[in-house]
Amino acid sequence: MNEFLHMGGYAAYVWPAYGIAALVLLGLLVATWKGLRNAEATLKALENSRPARRRPRNAGRKPADQSAGTPAEASEG
Repeated sequence: MNEFLHMGGYAAYVWPAYGIAALVLLGLLVATWKGLRNAEATLKALENSRPARRRPRNAGRKPADQSAGTPAEASEG
């Protein structure tokens, strides 16, 4: 185990490189997390500043030509 930790005499270069890489990854994680929160706050502000959309008058209704069903159903009745 001691030999692994000394990295064949290169431990003075290897372990700091691992430490710097870990710090960079941690910094990227924090920056991404802050960016996400900022984007979510911006989206929420934009959604709240926009007036609500009105539904069209005929929303949820069938068009008049489809109310009788298929031609076979109309001839049965």
